Amino acid sequence: MKILIVEDDASLSEIIHRALVAEGYVVETASTFFEADSKLAGYSYDCILLDVMLPDGSGLHLLEHLRALGKRENVIIISARDSVEDKVAGLEFGADDYLPKPFHTAELLARVKSVLRRGRTAGELSISLGNVVLKPENRVVTIGGKELSLLKKEFEILLYFMQRPSHVIDKAVLAEAVWGDYADDSDNFQFVYAQIKNLRRRLADAAATIEIVAVYGFGYKLVVKE
Repeated sequence: MKILIVEDDASLSEIIHRALVAEGYVVETASTFFEADSKLAGYSYDCILLDVMLPDGSGLHLLEHLRALGKRENVIIISARDSVEDKVAGLEFGADDYLPKPFHTAELLARVKSVLRRGRTAGELSISLGNVVLKPENRVVTIGGKELSLLKKEFEILLYFMQRPSHVIDKAVLAEAVWGDYADDSDNFQFVYAQIKNLRRRLADAAATIEIVAVYGFGYKLVVKE
């Protein structure tokens, strides 16, 4: 699960970042309207934590722009403005939740989990393809009814593919989705190849009826074996 924090208070952003990473989320940050707008134009997120008062623009205008583009990311507004009017305005602009500052990180984490349950994997207690069942909420994968043990990144890669069956996934997009801002730390994609190789082996050893196949010159896609 990939989350974008849009917050100009560096210390608060760092606190939220640490709390989310500790829960296993991939987290990116933006401190300005322009930076957030650039990230949202190029990438998709499972949840966005959005401050209303940014140094170079309004978070509400960013939310309005996001919805105008037809993007359906879950959005939680985090703001020092806590009047009823402000909350109503945020929700009417398309936010999924509104959390006034100051707040406890435990409450923020609970709200993030709540909107994610209502979002793309939401309500969906499990995702099934072939003989593989993946439960995003408790990070469990079963194949033919038997639980498969996966490392954190292997699970996140499989989740990403199972949300997009038969779609060709560019390796750069996959790296950005799973590793977030840290994807740019590597000069090549050897880390992607290594994780894909390991995941393929684990699926094959467990007799999964799905497989990740290479699409030469493009990336990978998840298919059901014929």
